[in-house]
Amino acid sequence: MEQIKNKFKSIRIKLFCTLCIVVIIIIAFLIVTNNFVLESFYLYTKTKNLISIYDKINNYYIQGQTDNTQIRLELEKASINNNLDILIQNNNKTIIYSSNRDFLSNINDLNTINVILQTSQKNIVYKDKKVSIRKFEDSSKDITFLMFTAKLQNDYQLYIRMPFASIKDSVKISNNFLYLIGGFTILIGGIVVSFISRRFTSPILELNAIANKMSKLDFSHKYCTTDADDEINDLGKSINIMSEKLERTIKRLRETNIELEKDIEEKSKIDEMRKQFISDVSHELKTPIALIQGYSEGLIENVNTDEENRKFYAEVILDEANKMDKLVQQLLELMKLEYGRREFNNKRFDICELIREVIRKSKVMLEEKQIEIKLDEQEAIFVMADDFYIEQVITNYFTNAVKHAKPKNGKTIIEIHMVSNIEKNTVRVSVFNTGDNISEENLSRIWNRFYKVDESRNRENGGTGIGLSLVKAIMNNYKKEYGVINQEDGVEFYFDLDLDLSIE
Repeated sequence: MEQIKNKFKSIRIKLFCTLCIVVIIIIAFLIVTNNFVLESFYLYTKTKNLISIYDKINNYYIQGQTDNTQIRLELEKASINNNLDILIQNNNKTIIYSSNRDFLSNINDLNTINVILQTSQKNIVYKDKKVSIRKFEDSSKDITFLMFTAKLQNDYQLYIRMPFASIKDSVKISNNFLYLIGGFTILIGGIVVSFISRRFTSPILELNAIANKMSKLDFSHKYCTTDADDEINDLGKSINIMSEKLERTIKRLRETNIELEKDIEEKSKIDEMRKQFISDVSHELKTPIALIQGYSEGLIENVNTDEENRKFYAEVILDEANKMDKLVQQLLELMKLEYGRREFNNKRFDICELIREVIRKSKVMLEEKQIEIKLDEQEAIFVMADDFYIEQVITNYFTNAVKHAKPKNGKTIIEIHMVSNIEKNTVRVSVFNTGDNISEENLSRIWNRFYKVDESRNRENGGTGIGLSLVKAIMNNYKKEYGVINQEDGVEFYFDLDLDLSIE
């Protein structure tokens, strides 16, 4: 239904309907005119014609023509050309000329005619001092005539009879003809209008389609201009210019809006980072500040005069200060990683060599806890990443493994595996340690900052609780998988990196 309504709104249909209405109005006007004006016009035309013939015949006698043969020829010519019956009578009622004997046979006595014509006032068509024109009906033949009577210049009596066609028949014939003409006009006009309107409406429809796309901010379509010097072509050029200007303007607005959104987002991130940093620092520095404050007061008040105790107090203050410095530095680094403020210096390096270096740095700690290291001995595996941050990830995994490693079946083991996935172009690094499993509720919590599985919160061995949060932030920046899995004899941490298979 909606499509039909839209179809009737088209210019082509409107033009066709307008043409039909105009043709119908014209035909209706002509029919009304025929019915009310045609008879009067017909009588007016015939009257003029009869008076003209009268003047012409009268001139023959005014000029004093004596050649009756010549006059007869002229009268016969006038009779034949105008379909008239002409009769001329002298003063003695003698017939001077008659073009049709039937003229006399239908009328028994001219005096009777005169009486009829003079007494029939309702049929008068035209009358003045010289001439008289009346309608005269021949009932025997059912024919209507116009009877013209007049006196010539030489006092001869002139009678002219002209057949008067039925106006009703003429009107009916004329109306039928108008109906026929109107039908052909609508048919032919519809074809012509359809052809012409297609030429005019096609570019208008194209312009409308372009305008609709522009309203939806789609400026990809342009009007195909021609060499024609007309309003539609000028409109197409104007729309193209407007489209280009709008496209440039909206593009600039979008760019400006994106920059503004970035600035707002950046500001929001900085504000959020500052609030989070202040909150975290305030929370985590309470204990070391309290310790430093307590031991400092002890030194000031000389609680212990013993030199060894005083040295112990000073060492505690220094140790807590170092821990505070390390905590603040880690928090700053974590904030930058989480809020995208840190740029990575990616390069190609051997992940196997990096892991061996981390193990070498922890050799003393491994020997103290009698931990056995099992490392996949394989050729170099090159990855593309920032070796500084990847070293932090490996160090955090390895340090946690050392801290939480416990003997199973008489052995304390840490295993490091590297498994390449050529299809995904990645390598998975996993660090496993024998020991207790992590509870299900803690598997997701351990990645939160300051969360420690060790409920005793031992300050000597518990760490800052930021290590795994750093791992999470680093791997999120790389958009790579990481996680933890409880195994039968311990816990396995893992992360993925992109392989670099290029040959140097």
